[in-house]
Formats: sequence, structure tokens, C-alpha cells
Amino acid sequence: MDRLEEAAGIIRKSRNMIALTGAGVSVESGIPDFRSAGGLWDRYDPAIYATIQSFNRAPEMVWEMIFEMVEVTESAKPNSAHYALAELEAMNFLKALITQNIDNLHQEAGSKNVIEFHGNASRLECLRCGNEYDASGFDISGKTIPLCGCGNILKPSVVFFGEMIPHEALNQSAFYASKADVVLVAGTSAVVFPAAAIPQQARANGAKIIEFNIEETGLTKSATDIFIRGSAGKTLPRLVELLK
Repeated sequence: MDRLEEAAGIIRKSRNMIALTGAGVSVESGIPDFRSAGGLWDRYDPAIYATIQSFNRAPEMVWEMIFEMVEVTESAKPNSAHYALAELEAMNFLKALITQNIDNLHQEAGSKNVIEFHGNASRLECLRCGNEYDASGFDISGKTIPLCGCGNILKPSVVFFGEMIPHEALNQSAFYASKADVVLVAGTSAVVFPAAAIPQQARANGAKIIEFNIEETGLTKSATDIFIRGSAGKTLPRLVELLK
């Protein structure tokens, strides 16, 4: 039996399927993995530019990196993998989508119940007074550092190194993982904690792990039940067609 057909058979019987996505899902939207060769971390040492300590100490310096990140991501649109996951939710197969991405593309594709593990770059926050803003209200593409009404430099609402994963995201993820009977893992190796705890917790409760990646990962050998090789933009839409 074809691996996708086997996966579709399992999903048809599921009642509480969830998904965990990572950078690989957005690569086909033109957003490179920051950790890959030539990625953002090659030009900006994350230990210098991407820590909360650096932002608190020298926010203007950190915004140099953020402006380049915006140049790479602002024109990105959802790809077929994002739309396929949104369709799985609309078909009532997918109950929650947990993402490590900060690009807002799942929401733009129509996904409703999105749990953001690392925040969302489309929002800005003030670390002084707590105000929050939509990033579209500022001239960030023009490389103007956004300021809060209180005069403080705003920070993207994303998790910097040295910051904790949002408490609500952790709680929601643990809740859905505890009930899950199937976990779709797409575009991530899912071996770095705390995100790695999601498929592991679900598997401990009897859930099937279905992995969509272009190559095998550490998860493949340790926890995956069905490995679907290929880009998520090609394999996930095929899965949706099988379930229709």
C-alpha cells in the first residue's frame, strides 16, 4: 500500500488529529531556513543579534537584522502546504495546528486554531508598557525603527533566544498532544525541545506519528510510524485529495 494511502486510512479513523510544523513548510513560499547555509544566521550571529539580552541592551542593532528578515519574508505568500493544512481543518480532520514559524502564513491560508510556539512577526510589542501593535501600521520595509506611543522601541512579538515559550502556547500544545490520536509532523525534525515533546507525548498516549519531510530526521527513527518523503507542498495536497 502507498504510504499516503496508508496515512489517509489512519486519518479517516482519527478523532483528534493535530499538526506540528516548522521552517520546511515555508521554504516553498520563499522563506529560507535561517539555519541553512547562506541563511540569516550566517550573516548575523544569533548569539549577538537574536537574544533578548541584546535587544534590551541595543535594540537599534538588533533591528538591523530584523529589517533584513522583513525583506526576505514580507512578499511571501502561503503555499499549497499551508492551504492543505487549512483544508484538513475545514474538513474537521485537523483539530489544532502547532507551528514553530513566525510568518503568519498558516493564518493567511485560512487555518483557524493555530498555536504559535515562537510568536508572530506580524505583531509588535512594547517591553516597557505592554502595548501591542499590528506591524503593518509602521514603515518597517522602509527601515524605520517602530516606536511605541510611550517612546520605547518596539520589539517583534517573537520569541528571542533567552525568552520562554509563551505559557499559553505550551499549555495548549500539551492539552492537544494529550488527546491526539494522530500527529502530522511537517517541515521540522521535531527533535529540539520543547517542541519535540509534542509528538513524543502524543505517541506515549498511543498516537500515530505521520511525518512529511524531504529527508529522514532524528524523529523518523525514534517515533515516526509513517514517513512521507517529499516537499510538504506536494505531499500534503495529495493527502487532502485522498481524504475527499
